[in-house]
Amino acid sequence: MTRSTPTRTAVAALVAGVLLSTGACGLSGGSGVEEAEKTGRVAGEITFRTLQLKPAFTAYVQGVIDGFEARYPDVKVRWEDVPGDGYNEKLVADAQAGALPDVVNLSTDSFQLLGDRGMLADVAKLDGALAKDYVPGAWEQFKLPGKGDGVYAYPWYVTPEILTYNEDLFEKAGLDPAAPPASVEQFFDYAERIAATSGGRYAAFMADPKGRLPGDWQKMGVPVLDAKGERFTFDTDRAVAWVERMKDLYAKGAMPRESLLKSDDINQLYGGEKLVFGPGSPGFVKDIKRNAPQVYAKTRVAGAVTGTLGHIGIYAQSLGIRKDTEHLDAAAAFAKWVTNGPNQVEFSKKATIYPSNAQGLADPYFADKGDGKDAEPLARAVGAEQLKTAELDANTPVQWTSQVGDAVVREMQKAIKGEQDPRTAVRKAQEEANRLLADAARK
Repeated sequence: MTRSTPTRTAVAALVAGVLLSTGACGLSGGSGVEEAEKTGRVAGEITFRTLQLKPAFTAYVQGVIDGFEARYPDVKVRWEDVPGDGYNEKLVADAQAGALPDVVNLSTDSFQLLGDRGMLADVAKLDGALAKDYVPGAWEQFKLPGKGDGVYAYPWYVTPEILTYNEDLFEKAGLDPAAPPASVEQFFDYAERIAATSGGRYAAFMADPKGRLPGDWQKMGVPVLDAKGERFTFDTDRAVAWVERMKDLYAKGAMPRESLLKSDDINQLYGGEKLVFGPGSPGFVKDIKRNAPQVYAKTRVAGAVTGTLGHIGIYAQSLGIRKDTEHLDAAAAFAKWVTNGPNQVEFSKKATIYPSNAQGLADPYFADKGDGKDAEPLARAVGAEQLKTAELDANTPVQWTSQVGDAVVREMQKAIKGEQDPRTAVRKAQEEANRLLADAARK
């Protein structure tokens, strides 16, 4: 159970660069995949694939399967759990061979990988009343550009953004721990103050743009995509201003210099009081409590920076249904069962995740702040409250693939280091992102 970046976090991290591998494997559009139809009978043997849940969650998942089979005795669920390494490549190979599981655990990247190629069933078409069962920001995340109101996966567990910070270091910088930053611009102002007062003993936040984009731009009102979702449009004065501010803060020591080009252990830096702002995920708080209790005692939690949108982004795992499954009724019923309120609440109590199911999120467990001083229950409650305002326009769009993100980050790194001017970096990043988007559309 690892944590990666503030905005793109998941219980199981997936492999980057998947669209490159799809081209290499020769997987093209899925227009030839025949769409299954419901028969009205929930029966048959189906395969359920998860990502890296064994052995920690074997008992939980098997219990969910047992409960489903008890309710639907004519269904047999065959569960397979696979490692994270090579997961998307395996999906490509299975799609080529016609061997995709009936129900498959998908991240944002793997969802797009299969969804764009017509490999997934439209779950909104299967059950039009489903939307009300899920948090809107999660349900809408599994729509696809150019495919109308279709939704191509059941939202499963989600992780929201929150803000974590060391209150002692806040005070040393002359900042009020009770007044955390609320916008990207204010966050940068705080970071500048921290850099000016720390004497180089600690930094404010990590430099790597991969964890901040496109979220920061969206929160600043930068139009990342055009209205049709067909072209990137982030080459704007606001995006340039973001790069200029990052460059200035980097030069002033607001970020660890080495963190621009490599992924340092942010938990270790925060736990060693070398960083003021921790990762923006509730799971981080639990890690710090276990590994650095003395710093945990100084950790404060607040709602995520939202910017002009007033929204937060979320990272959602989902369950896709193979479009040509032989047992559509059973596959759909099982995915709905796994993602129902009670099952998602139980899972969330075993891991630091949240239900995408609206009924599950309303469980009192997620509203309990304890005494209001202990960071762990407070983080859980703050995260749950944030999920209620999560919206699609604050989420990473499916067009922003790992490949696109890497291309943008390369140009941003050059500008932050002073190797090219910010305006050129943003322009080149958009040109490369649009080239990749066009290439993907032709495949």
